[in-house]
Amino acid sequence: MTTDGRGPIETATTALATWLAGAAGQAVPIGPPRTGGDADGLTLWPLELRPARQTRSSGAVREPYRFTIRYLLCVTGPAGLDRLDRVLTAATSDGSYPVVLEAGDATLWTAFGAAPRPALLIDVPAQVDHPTPAAPPVLRPLRLRQLGVRTLAGRVVGPEDQPLAAMRVELPGSPSTTHTDSDGRFLIVGVPHDPEHPAPVRLRLAGRGLVLTADVDADEDDIVIVCAPPTH
Repeated sequence: MTTDGRGPIETATTALATWLAGAAGQAVPIGPPRTGGDADGLTLWPLELRPARQTRSSGAVREPYRFTIRYLLCVTGPAGLDRLDRVLTAATSDGSYPVVLEAGDATLWTAFGAAPRPALLIDVPAQVDHPTPAAPPVLRPLRLRQLGVRTLAGRVVGPEDQPLAAMRVELPGSPSTTHTDSDGRFLIVGVPHDPEHPAPVRLRLAGRGLVLTADVDADEDDIVIVCAPPTH
């Protein structure tokens, strides 16, 4: 729905009728084809809805649902020929609305109970917009603070406290990577540190046929990680 409460079909119909009034030089009523009475001019009628190619949605924002409205614009009396001529000229000149010359099917007029007459089909793109969910209100003043970084120092050893050299030690999700030295020691720099909300730091280790993760306490002065081969 639009901000004024109108749906996409009503909005598209109103816009097309406004354009037709300017092109034809007279207001064009919206209704099925008429015969007899005081009908003399043009009528506009939404004939069918046609699916359009959709855009795949991603994330929390939903893409609009797109479709095409096909309208029937037809003559209802002698004066309608001149006005239809004006509309056809305007549509092919400014390209505002694409017209289709396929309204001569006899079954169409039989369905309306009207005699065949000159007519145009006009395709108008439309879409159903999905509103973006409103963000929750901010109930407290925003407080910005900058996180510090720290360095982790430790050792990687085997089951019998034997130092493991050349083990790759990395901080997942960051470029911080190093290898243990001959004493199994490592140094990881640039580790985010939040003193108000301390949490374990997860390290990933690989080497000697082993790949494992270890959650370590960043406040320890000398971290020891024991790597043991899996038991069968």
